[in-house]
Amino acid sequence: MVSKAKVAVLISGGGTNLQAIIDRWVEGELPHVDLNLVISDKKDAYGLKRAEKANIECVAITENFEENLLKELEDRSIDIIVLAGFLKILSTKVVNRYNNRIINVHPALIPSFCGKGYYGIKVHKAALEKGVKISGATVHFVNEIPDGGKIIMQKAVEVKKDDTAEELQKRIMEEAEWKILPMALELIAKNLVEE
Repeated sequence: MVSKAKVAVLISGGGTNLQAIIDRWVEGELPHVDLNLVISDKKDAYGLKRAEKANIECVAITENFEENLLKELEDRSIDIIVLAGFLKILSTKVVNRYNNRIINVHPALIPSFCGKGYYGIKVHKAALEKGVKISGATVHFVNEIPDGGKIIMQKAVEVKKDDTAEELQKRIMEEAEWKILPMALELIAKNLVEE
């Protein structure tokens, strides 16, 4: 029997990165991951429906977010937190409590187009404005600086000449984010349970 790390995924919206994790998990590609909980800061986030469909417990926290978040995490002895399209910045208190146990996926190759204010479609618009030929995604540990934690994994994606921000966003999700986020999660979980 393989030891598993208990994982909570934090979302704010549609949950496409969550779905990528669920798909790999269901296919048995994340043997060290116990996908235990999905938490949203918005009660109407579509990602909650994705979690329900996969029979994963889910919770929407709309008030006293961090206080209630910590309670949910501690009640379930969560080992790893994945930020998957989660738009809040976590406080130093949460980050320190789960040091090197919170991971995030960012839709660019850090250190490019990252930090405060760079999220979602804004990242891709900035990349196109600069005229970069390569973009991609980065999975990194979360620290107190937005997108400032140690890089775990990156994957490059070609930027095409006539790309719109939306086309680039879709390609980066499909070719990079949805691949490296589950891989990085399994890597962290495996390292944690085999320590």
